[in-house]
Amino acid sequence: MLRTTTVLCLASLGAVALNAGPLQRPLDPVVLSGAELPMLIGQPPERIVAFGYQSGWRQIPVQVDERVVVDYGQVYGTIPVGLSTLAYADPNTFTGPDPDPSFDADDELVFMVADAGGPAAAAEPPGVVPGSGVQIRLTDPLDGRSAYVYLFVSDGSLDPSAGRDDVAYTFHLLSGSYIQTYNTLSGPNPEDSWIQTDRYRTHFSDRWIRDVLEIHAGASGGVDILDHHKVLFEPGNCGRSEQTFSEGEGAFFANIDGPVRAIRSYLGANSGPLTQRDHFFYRGQQRIVTYLRVHPIPSIMDFYDYSPAAAGMVYYDNLNPGGVVVDGVPDAVQTGTLSWQLVTGPQGSLTIVLALQTDIAGLVGNSYYSDDLTPSVTQCTGDGFEYAASGPYLDQSIPNTDPLQGAFNTLIGVRSVYYDPPGFSPADAQTRAAQLANPLLRDIRAYVPPALQPRRHVGLRRP
Repeated sequence: MLRTTTVLCLASLGAVALNAGPLQRPLDPVVLSGAELPMLIGQPPERIVAFGYQSGWRQIPVQVDERVVVDYGQVYGTIPVGLSTLAYADPNTFTGPDPDPSFDADDELVFMVADAGGPAAAAEPPGVVPGSGVQIRLTDPLDGRSAYVYLFVSDGSLDPSAGRDDVAYTFHLLSGSYIQTYNTLSGPNPEDSWIQTDRYRTHFSDRWIRDVLEIHAGASGGVDILDHHKVLFEPGNCGRSEQTFSEGEGAFFANIDGPVRAIRSYLGANSGPLTQRDHFFYRGQQRIVTYLRVHPIPSIMDFYDYSPAAAGMVYYDNLNPGGVVVDGVPDAVQTGTLSWQLVTGPQGSLTIVLALQTDIAGLVGNSYYSDDLTPSVTQCTGDGFEYAASGPYLDQSIPNTDPLQGAFNTLIGVRSVYYDPPGFSPADAQTRAAQLANPLLRDIRAYVPPALQPRRHVGLRRP
């Protein structure tokens, strides 16, 4: 499975915000598996703490998310189906807790790039176990800049959150307790679930139904610019949608609210009971990973339809860098494979970077765009308008992607969403896309304080 906050005061303009901190990626997370941190294997997650260094040690938030191999049948609360996956552990769902409560090889550790500092050359910080330090050097391959984060084992006196909570996720199932009341065989299962940071707020009213998005970064207006995050076979075909997905069988792997990120992981999309979507919410970024696992289908589209409150914003993407005004009046735009999208205005700036991972030969990406107060196609969910309705559209046959159906292909969509103040530009969006395409390089090694480093002896040269 693919996996992905600070309270730093970022500048009010997007172009400036990209240059905040030692590395020019202040809203990005760093996610490491336990296998990458063998020095910490076996430690209690609540004892793993993190520090940056800048003229002294500064504790920063770090989060460990435990993962577990689980049969899909168990996740549905039924009998095993004989097929397992690696999932985020959650004692409040049928997935259950990790049977190994310590930090193990398949668990994940996450911190934010913005919290990284400079190289340390000092005694270990107070409150840590001597000799437990791990140095992580992060290097940006685009500009060669580096920054450092240090992990230690706490002696029990330090909280991994460092006193911060940058993401608040309230999963509120209207029927009551998830294990006792969630109907995994048939929906709907109404919710009133919210995710909130100082930069954005968003809402779910059922498993697949996301219907509120407000940007609060900087001078953003804070209005709800989202009608629905929609999923269809094709425009106007209401046989399958985020509504029907939620009305069919389905379940949650996990709902996790941590100091660095929140995770909302679920599955079940009508005749694709193993189709899965994972949301990772960080302070200024959301990453959405969708695993298509279904019998052959004619096509698929996955797009945002904005609300009337988005009127006046300008829409851009890599195919239309000149932009078009979001006003409900149809525009002629170029369609094709999308790598990034941007909507910006007084309401705030929303950048979406898109990636598709697949082994389907000959699959060519396309896109959809419609800005129309009186659309010619039926609006299957949400309101009756299309305000800059836009996103990827695979308008060709897709072979079997369900491992329960025999031979299968893989198709995974990744959407990285950034929440910024007004004033973001297409150049800023392109920078974000380039950064995601060129991830930070990581050098991980034990941290040895100067007092414990071997001394270098300089001998006198004889004449």
